[in-house]
Amino acid sequence: MKTHLAAALGSLVLTAGTLLGAPAAVGAQSAPYPSLAFDVTFGASSARGTLTWYDRSVGASGKLTTVGCNRLQIITYGASGNELGSWRSSMQCDVTYQFSTVLPAHAPGGAPSVDVCLGDTNTARRCERYNKP
Repeated sequence: MKTHLAAALGSLVLTAGTLLGAPAAVGAQSAPYPSLAFDVTFGASSARGTLTWYDRSVGASGKLTTVGCNRLQIITYGASGNELGSWRSSMQCDVTYQFSTVLPAHAPGGAPSVDVCLGDTNTARRCERYNKP
């Protein structure tokens, strides 16, 4: 009987020692912010890059390549379709222009959608809508 009790107690001590000596489990890590590639072409000009959705803003970075003169505009929208913020480059002519900006999206849940627009004026342009992934 003492042998069985000693074996059981030894097994219990060994199990407890193993559990107590094990490294702590890594805490839950937050997922990276969702991002999405964009590509808008207007004539021979193009804007390509990445949109990154943060809690109350949207980051946009990439490259604007212009043939002739063009301007890039990026607009964030709320859940009800209202404009939350916008950014517009200066007119760029026959260049490759790197850009990086953060647009406001001050609304609960941030901006569910973003328009990326490229054109030579405010009336002649091409816009593509990108929804938060």
